[in-house]
Amino acid sequence: MSESSSSTSNQPCARERTYLDWNATSPISPNVLARMVDAAERFWANPSSTHSLGQAAKSLIETVRFRLADFLKAHPRDIIFTSGGTESNNWAVYDAPGLVLSRLEHPSIARIGERFEEAGKPVRWLGVQAGGQVKLDSLEDCLQDMPSGTCVAVMAVNHETGVIQPIEEVASIAHRMDAWLHVDAVQAVGKLEPSAWSAWDSVSLGAHKIQGPKGIGALAWRCGMRTPRPGLVGGSQERGLRPGTLDSVSVAGFGAALEGAHDGPTRYQAIAILRNRFERALRGLAEPNVSNDSERLGHVTSLHVPGWSGAELVAALDLEGVCISSGSACAAGTAEVSPVITSMLGTDRARATVRISLGPTTRETDIQRAIEAFTKVIARP
Repeated sequence: MSESSSSTSNQPCARERTYLDWNATSPISPNVLARMVDAAERFWANPSSTHSLGQAAKSLIETVRFRLADFLKAHPRDIIFTSGGTESNNWAVYDAPGLVLSRLEHPSIARIGERFEEAGKPVRWLGVQAGGQVKLDSLEDCLQDMPSGTCVAVMAVNHETGVIQPIEEVASIAHRMDAWLHVDAVQAVGKLEPSAWSAWDSVSLGAHKIQGPKGIGALAWRCGMRTPRPGLVGGSQERGLRPGTLDSVSVAGFGAALEGAHDGPTRYQAIAILRNRFERALRGLAEPNVSNDSERLGHVTSLHVPGWSGAELVAALDLEGVCISSGSACAAGTAEVSPVITSMLGTDRARATVRISLGPTTRETDIQRAIEAFTKVIARP
């Protein structure tokens, strides 16, 4: 049985379940888990300790840092481990002299923009196309009266729609206007070739979207960039920029997940066959918020389902054994309507939207079960 479906007794209920919420998180792969168990047994010491056990743990961490540097084409010194994408995004932009962003961004970026507004700091909101990309023609206008060194924040791949943003074009405009580009690549790593989002000046990554552990990520910046000001004070770990004892077990898991992500873009594009089959089967009952005219990754679809609120549909499908979401998991449990879909298509559309995201272990049987569940629930009188 695939990882995406399970009927084991430790599940919330005993029935078979179909997991189609990979953009929220992914199951830890067996290879990652094995690497973490090995690290827990052999590299458990404090990596800041100078004795041999501590230095063995430090060596493991530095090996993963060098592997990450090779993946990003960055200098190892300019990569800092964090608790994940949210911390990395916050840290990258919170003390910029000005900020340009859109409502397509993850809450960990968008809410920094809102704090800028509350504090009276310079902030501009980019226009958004109905197809889910930022409006490039509004970027130069937004930067006209912004201070030197303003940050432009644009994610590589949208977490709700899978739409790919024009990172190279954004970087070109930003650099010409004396600004720098922060890229949230959390949903891009292992799904989109790094060359498509390599024009970053700083970049955020997380492990749990690529079948790694939660609670570990990284922030990297280009050599010569202004070093982000520390948000914490304490010891000298991570060059004193991010104090606190690093968890070598989580770092080992991050490294193993990164290894598995190298051929991920090919695998994720192949998943489009299943995603497209799902969309076709629901035609007339649900409509994609993003058409195939927009450049998007093959594993995710955002669906408008008339007559339903997203939260109600998620709950109804969960009772049928299908796990999806109504948008960003970071906003789950709130009454907030997706700012992403709202910025693209309006509030009414956003209120009736759900997100379905597939992964490498999703099978045709999972899609068939999901189609049957959707059809059964949506067609109820």
